[in-house]
Amino acid sequence: MSKIIAAKTIVTCPGRNFVTLKIMTEDGTYGIGDATLNGRELAVEAYLTEHVIPCLIGRDAHNIEDVWQFLYKGAYWRRGPVTMSAIAAVDMALWDIKGKVAGLPVYQLLGGACRTGVMVYGHANGETIDETLANAAAYAEQGYKAIRLQSGVPGMKGTYGVSKDKFFYEPADSDLPKETIWSTEKYLRAAPELFKAARERLGWDVHLLHDVHHRLTPIEAGRLGKDLEPYRPFWMEDCTPAENQDNFRLVRQHTTTPLAVGEVFNSIWDCKQLIQEQLIDYIRTTVVHAGGVTHLRRIASFADLHNVRTGCHGATDLSPVSMAAALHFDLSIPNFGIQEYMRHTPETDAVFPHAYTFDDGMLHPGEAPGLGVDIDETLAAGHPYKRAYLPVARREDGSMHDW
Repeated sequence: MSKIIAAKTIVTCPGRNFVTLKIMTEDGTYGIGDATLNGRELAVEAYLTEHVIPCLIGRDAHNIEDVWQFLYKGAYWRRGPVTMSAIAAVDMALWDIKGKVAGLPVYQLLGGACRTGVMVYGHANGETIDETLANAAAYAEQGYKAIRLQSGVPGMKGTYGVSKDKFFYEPADSDLPKETIWSTEKYLRAAPELFKAARERLGWDVHLLHDVHHRLTPIEAGRLGKDLEPYRPFWMEDCTPAENQDNFRLVRQHTTTPLAVGEVFNSIWDCKQLIQEQLIDYIRTTVVHAGGVTHLRRIASFADLHNVRTGCHGATDLSPVSMAAALHFDLSIPNFGIQEYMRHTPETDAVFPHAYTFDDGMLHPGEAPGLGVDIDETLAAGHPYKRAYLPVARREDGSMHDW
C-alpha cells in the first residue's frame, strides 16, 4: 500500500494560468497532475480543494481505477469540464506516483511503446496567406512533418488562430472577454485559397491541417471540406458544433476530407455516436479535460474498433504535465494519429522542468520514472494568478456566434 497523506493545488501564471495538483504518499513519493481549464481555472481549483482532496487522504495511491470510479460515480453529478478536469488531475498524479515507485516511465506501465516517437504538428499563422506560408516554411525547416495553417481573412479583424507572436499563441489574453467579428461568407472564400497556395509553396510531402473552430453549419462544413479535397488536408478540425453528433452525418455525406473533433469533449459519451458510426476520423479529446489517462485509454480503445485514430489537443492551455501524460498515452496506443504541439514559453518550461524532447518532427516522453515532469514551487509562487478570458465572437450584424 502507498497511502496518500496529503494533497494540494498550485496555481501559477508564468505567462498564462495553470492549475497543478500535487499528491504526497507516506513513503515520500509524490505525483503531479494538470487541472487547467482555460478561462475557468479557479473553478477546478476550488472543486479539488473543497470536494476532492478530502476524499483522497488515506487511500491507496496504487488503486488508480478504484479512485477514478469513486470520484466519477461517487459525485452523482457526473461529467462536465470542471469535474472531469479535477478527476484527470488526480489520475495523472497517481500514474506519476505508480511510475516513480516502479522505476519506469508511464508508457511502460501502459504496455510499452508502439512507435519510436510521436508525430506532432505545429501552428503556422499570419495576417495574410504569404505570412502564414512563410511561417509554415520555417516549421518545415525545423523538421515538422505536419503543420496547421490559419490565416487572416480579408475584410475581417481578429481571425481565430492568428496572433502577433508566431510561435506562442495564447487566445486567453484579456481581463474580460474580447469581442471579435466573424463572417462565414468571407471565411469560406479565403480558406481554400490558403490551401491552394500552401501546396504550391510547401509541396506534398508535409501534412497540412486546419481548424474551423466550430464555426460552420453542417452544410457549410461539407462545402468547405469539398473545396479543400484537391489539396488533401490531413484533417478539417471542429468544422461544426458537435453537441448534436448527428451534425457530422450531414458533413460526411458531402466530403471525403478527414474530420477531427473533440478537444472540448470530457467523456466517452460526448463522442460515442461519432465514433461508433464512423462519422469522424480523429478524436481529439485531451488527457486533462477527459478524465485523465485512465478514461482517455477507454476512448482510444473504443475508437480503435471503429478505425478512428487519436489527435489529442495540445495547446498552451495544457501545462507540460498534460503534454507529458499525453505523450506517454500516444506512445502506447495502437491507433495514434497525431499530437498537437504548441510550444510553451521559457517561463513555463522553467516552472515545469520535463524530460520530453523534440526531434525530427516527433516528441518522445523520455525514460524518467513516472510522467517525467516536475513543478518548481518556488518559481511557481513568483507568478501569481491573473484572470484571463477566451474571446467571444459576434457576426457582422452583432448577433452572437460560436467562438
